[in-house]
Amino acid sequence: MTALQQATEVVDPVPGADAPHLPTPPDLVQLLTPEGQRLEHPDYSIDVSADELRSLYRDLALVRRWDVEATALQRQGELGIWASLLGQEAAQVGAGRALRPDDMAFPTYREHGVAWTRDVDPLHVMSLFRGSDMGGWDPLATRFNLYTVVIGAQCLHATGYAMGLQRDGAESAALAFLGDGATSQGEVNEALIWATTFDAPVVFFCQYNQYAISVPIERQSNVPLYQRAAGFGLPGVRVDGNDVLAVLAVTRAALAAAREGQGPTFIEAFTYRMGAHTTSDDPTRYRLASELEAWKLRDPIARVKAYLSRSGLADPAFFAAVDAEGDELAARLRQGVLGMADPAGTEIFDSVYAEMTPPLAQQRAEFVAYHQGFES
Repeated sequence: MTALQQATEVVDPVPGADAPHLPTPPDLVQLLTPEGQRLEHPDYSIDVSADELRSLYRDLALVRRWDVEATALQRQGELGIWASLLGQEAAQVGAGRALRPDDMAFPTYREHGVAWTRDVDPLHVMSLFRGSDMGGWDPLATRFNLYTVVIGAQCLHATGYAMGLQRDGAESAALAFLGDGATSQGEVNEALIWATTFDAPVVFFCQYNQYAISVPIERQSNVPLYQRAAGFGLPGVRVDGNDVLAVLAVTRAALAAAREGQGPTFIEAFTYRMGAHTTSDDPTRYRLASELEAWKLRDPIARVKAYLSRSGLADPAFFAAVDAEGDELAARLRQGVLGMADPAGTEIFDSVYAEMTPPLAQQRAEFVAYHQGFES
């Protein structure tokens, strides 16, 4: 078994097998245990049909298959870099499926699962990481903003957008995604201040995946991240980020409150980044292999599969069909990436402004002349 296969292997949970050195955090909203047992929560109840459960499983499985294929393509030199979401599928799919069609999502550079739920073609995301363009999807049509690499900046964008919704009288909300490391950035704190002061209809969804690149939470905060929200005057909720049902219920409730004029909410999705921060990172330098193995017992896909199987809501034929669809998706993505053309160098000038300015036109001309000087 290759290292990639080991990292992406879905471990079927065994009752009582949850690692004792990974205790359940206090105040954690959970509706589906790692063993695939359904729970009820007094504040976050949710009714999902068998079809919806199977659809959520399909989302999780296909998003992971996309991620595995993208990682392989990067290792083969076909993508410049890739930010894996391995292990965070439930957090992203659950939050993405909580959005209404007219809500707006503001991602970082890792929200491939959210992009999937907004019907963004995976190839449009991968073209960004290949360097073919700056992102090939239409943010207005998909209600999914372009990826933001500047840490925390999307929280300001989401807050400003939400304040615009508020002034337009729109019955929709914004959902800003961030990581635990971003909570140490000034932009995020400024966004929280503005959002709470003006009761902006925005939800801040923090995927606490245990490491801000290589820095654990004890190097960033003396309290759990969701408790920080109280200092800004907004409610904070900690949810099991590996539980797609709990994430769906909590995010749906927070977005509903935002649309109803109750202001913002801060959600901490307690999850784990099973892969590297990006393909240029080496996680073995700052975490133990035993930690990764322990978190595999909390795999977000395995618990849904266990619940579907034990409840008789899905049979082996269903899971085989999803696997086959994943293979077809991977083949399409590989073919699509290999067929991407390199952009013309002058394209970097095309979308700087709505209209070309004289200084930019001069820079473009100088760029063209410089490269023509190398032609024989």
